[in-house]
Amino acid sequence: MTINLNDVPRRMRQIVDTAGDLPPIPMAVVDAGEQYVLLGAHEAAQSGLINPILIGQRNNIGPLLKDLGIPPDAYPIIEAGSDQAAAETGVQQVLEGKALGLMKGWIHTDILMHPVLAHLRTGRRVSHVFVVELPSYHKLLFVTDAAINIAPDLLAKAEILQNAVDLARLLGVGLPKVAALSAIEVVKPAIASTIDAACLSKMAERKQIHHAVVDGPLAFDNAISRDAAQVKGIESPVAGDVDILLAPDLNAGNILAKDLEYLAGATIAGIVVGARVPIVLPSRSDPPAARLVSAAIAAIVHAHWNGG
Repeated sequence: MTINLNDVPRRMRQIVDTAGDLPPIPMAVVDAGEQYVLLGAHEAAQSGLINPILIGQRNNIGPLLKDLGIPPDAYPIIEAGSDQAAAETGVQQVLEGKALGLMKGWIHTDILMHPVLAHLRTGRRVSHVFVVELPSYHKLLFVTDAAINIAPDLLAKAEILQNAVDLARLLGVGLPKVAALSAIEVVKPAIASTIDAACLSKMAERKQIHHAVVDGPLAFDNAISRDAAQVKGIESPVAGDVDILLAPDLNAGNILAKDLEYLAGATIAGIVVGARVPIVLPSRSDPPAARLVSAAIAAIVHAHWNGG
């Protein structure tokens, strides 16, 4: 069983092609004992993106590699008897300079992120970005934050948004257009996210958020469809041409991303930015292709951070 790159959407294939020109990065795969996890890591290695370091229970990982047709000694395996031990071991690999990235395996996000937040913080906020390709939309979408920051306040949203803008620019979007989402497109004090969205829009005008055009509050239909915005009398440089969807909270972002994946046929890659190393953070149910694209994004982010 292998990934057919022709099944990876065109814009995401371009990301994989770009990353393929870079040196592979050693990446700790945390809690690696699951078929999709191993296949995604193997395909990323075969594409020249990463050198996997598999962390988990050896007596589980070895037979799975054999079942996939991968030699059991193809990659180093570090024994870890529990999820917590695997997460701590992955972070230790980074601290010792043996890994330059982390990949979430068959582990819950909160367990992985606990030692990450304890030991791998930088001066930036740690946040998550989904990179989404839809058959029904004319370019990539970036959805943030759907995995790390649960209920961010205004200043946290500004930092989350800047992280997403920086990632979008790194992946070729010159001046990202951002929709600060809420349930409605007018400011209502009873709905706090509308106030945050309006403030973020003004902050971008005043250069407190750099290199982006931000409009909000916008409901999802206004952001994604120029026709919907026109029907409602909304004049917006973002409507119908949005690059980044800033969710009001983690629940909304996560539901939105999974709706796009399961109901709209989207391919979704996920990455955590703001830590000392890029972190590939797919959903546990994501297919290997999503992990491959996520690894490609991590390789590009690593090269940028290190002058590649």
